[in-house]
Amino acid sequence: MLPADGRLSPQARGVLLATGTALISGLAVYLNAFGVRQVPDAVVYTTAKNGVAALILVGLLFLFGRGREAVNLNGRRRLGLLAVALIGGSVPFVLFFSGLAMASAPSAAFIHKTLFIWVAVLAVPLLGERLGYLQIGAMGVLLAGVLLVGPPLGLAWGLGETMIAAATLFWSVEVVVAKRLLAGISSNTLAVARMGLGFVVLLGYLGLTGRLGGLFALSADGLFWVLVTGLLLAGYVSTWYAGLRLAPATTVTSVLVGGGVVTAVLTVIGGGAAPGAAVLVGYLLIALSVAVIMGLTLGLTLGAGRASARRRVPARG
Repeated sequence: MLPADGRLSPQARGVLLATGTALISGLAVYLNAFGVRQVPDAVVYTTAKNGVAALILVGLLFLFGRGREAVNLNGRRRLGLLAVALIGGSVPFVLFFSGLAMASAPSAAFIHKTLFIWVAVLAVPLLGERLGYLQIGAMGVLLAGVLLVGPPLGLAWGLGETMIAAATLFWSVEVVVAKRLLAGISSNTLAVARMGLGFVVLLGYLGLTGRLGGLFALSADGLFWVLVTGLLLAGYVSTWYAGLRLAPATTVTSVLVGGGVVTAVLTVIGGGAAPGAAVLVGYLLIALSVAVIMGLTLGLTLGAGRASARRRVPARG
């Protein structure tokens, strides 16, 4: 349903962009499983595809005439861009993939998928976002779906889990910082800062650990997957920040969880084993709760739009 003037509200566009991000995320996770087989060092693989994404995003920045925006930013916003690069585009990647090598797969997957909870905890006091009872209930159902899909059975907390939890918290703080920055800069500029500056930090990390040569030792198959997933990553970051600029942080991060459903469908289509009954129920709960959260956001937006339209209609005498 559209407002009376036939135009989508900013929040509605943000929700649609977040949906696009979830679709890209689901496809990227599925394809990354093939990519990491060709580039065994996960940090080398991440650095390479982040570099590809950064180059694409820089090209888009100049294509849309935003090339000089970063130059004209004040010192505070430049520090904000650097912060996003550190807490979003570099440090958490190192923490996550290093922790993944030590933690169990179920616990790692579960910890990472709680991102939307931590964003909600931060967004209410720091961004002034409001959560109604229905939205809180839908987020509870979303968490239940996540538990059914990837239950952290035999969860034993160690250094690996701590590193993954730290990465997840870094990414949740990034969402809050990015949301504030997006009030004054374009999503394209922020995307370039996250991936470009983050790529530089990752290069430094590879150099310090003596693994920089891995970037120049990629096989033809490895380079192919780096290019494909780098392209998807550029699309992911672009739509993610564009959606975050327009819609509430709690909504866009909740919608992103739906990407797991896309990955599951692609896995089955690709010949993978069909999920069991409990996992299938989990995916259904995730899809249902994401749809409800989207509907609540769009319903509030349309309601406000109709009220505004009524105020603009002149009284007839």
